[in-house]
Amino acid sequence: MKSFGITLKHSFLVLLLLLLSLTTEAQRAKYVFYFIGDGMGLAQVAATEAMLAARHNNDGFDHLNFSKFPVTGIITTHAANRLVTGSAAAGTALASGHKTNINRIGMNGDNTEPLNSIAYYAKARGKKVGIISSVSIDHATPAAFYAHRPDRNDYYEISQDLAASNFDFFGGGGFAKPNGGGDKSPTTWELAQNAGYTITRTRAQFDTLSPAAGKALAVAPRLGGSGAMPYAIDQTADDIPLAAFVEKAIRMLHNDHGFFIMCEEGKIDWACHANDAVAMAYNIEALAQAVAQALEFYQQHPDETLIIVTADHETGGLALGHALTRYDSYLSMLTSQKVSMERFAAIADSVFAIPEHNHPDMAMALVHKYYKLGNDDGIQLTDREYNLLQDAYLVSTQQKKIDDKDAMRLHYGHEHALAATATRILNNKAGLAWTTWSHTASPVPVYAIGAGAEHFSGVYDNTDVPKKVAQAMGIKMEEKKRSEEIELIIIDK
Repeated sequence: MKSFGITLKHSFLVLLLLLLSLTTEAQRAKYVFYFIGDGMGLAQVAATEAMLAARHNNDGFDHLNFSKFPVTGIITTHAANRLVTGSAAAGTALASGHKTNINRIGMNGDNTEPLNSIAYYAKARGKKVGIISSVSIDHATPAAFYAHRPDRNDYYEISQDLAASNFDFFGGGGFAKPNGGGDKSPTTWELAQNAGYTITRTRAQFDTLSPAAGKALAVAPRLGGSGAMPYAIDQTADDIPLAAFVEKAIRMLHNDHGFFIMCEEGKIDWACHANDAVAMAYNIEALAQAVAQALEFYQQHPDETLIIVTADHETGGLALGHALTRYDSYLSMLTSQKVSMERFAAIADSVFAIPEHNHPDMAMALVHKYYKLGNDDGIQLTDREYNLLQDAYLVSTQQKKIDDKDAMRLHYGHEHALAATATRILNNKAGLAWTTWSHTASPVPVYAIGAGAEHFSGVYDNTDVPKKVAQAMGIKMEEKKRSEEIELIIIDK
């Protein structure tokens, strides 16, 4: 009787373990989408949703697709050596699961050990890997997933790591310094081409790119001087939106072994550095449109797909409220802004370069045209706001010099004075406030849906995100000391 009882108990445990094993296998993420909204805090998401509602003359929030995901978490973002992190340290944490110092790319704080990313583990598992960004592909966040460098500004060396990564797809922006900042040869483009990458740089080339091309580097046809895609608000029908790069990556990478795609919307951060809420919102919408491509794939593979949307840090210290509007909001005013602050600055400088157009009345005409500020048919300005714009015009055209560096930083940051002032006035009148032109240490959100999404609920550190992704994929991330080799441990072999 005792023997029978032991056998029955043993059989029950075996059955339970088998069921748990089958459940674990069924929930394992075969296809992973890892979206990073650079600089996107909770306030940025909420402000975008409030602006979307205001466009339709509604109060409250029109929710983005990812903010409706069933699982939400909150993560802390500090670096190893500073409370307010930078994109390199934060990107490395989100990629490798390790804290590091400011400016490190895939390296520990004292630069003695490389830190391998979740993308490398996915590749070692036999999955195809894609890295996408709306800023240059050698920028801090995307680089953290494939490079190991002591300084994020080692652009040429980072491009060498890209070429050596053997990842299957890179898309979005180009290279920040394609010539290595000097006479280095080969160029970054040649490095990629020599490594076997098919490079597309026109819309026609992009449209015809197929899996038959093998490894690919698909670059937006129109890039800024820093190798980034244009702001979403400034894009035209000739540009390739971020969502199209995700759609192309899915087509290029879909296979029976699965894939890992990291997609960064990096210009959210740039807009927040400029305290440009409208450009920020357009790029968060662009992120949501990219997520929509992943959701479409998820609907076809719901038991095998994991989608994560998070941020590396918050930028700008954005608040939904302002001292002068008190408890009121007028976010519909923001529809008056027609271009990004960056684009407005370029337009203003080109106009002021013509001597007969370099005068205060022209400055006010430009502000009215692109922000609807001033004039009888525009948003009315107070005397204080008008004087701020007049001073900013003089500063931006170097007719007035402010020796007080603190005053310059408070008023304009490192931005074009007239553009920054017009944008700040519109934001404030709408009921939005900014506290800094830099990053903050505010926690940021995590949104998850799909296989293993339950792991992402709660409050935790940014280093836990890639570990949770690995858990959902059924792998464990471990580093071998004094070696760049990856030790891949499969859970439930």
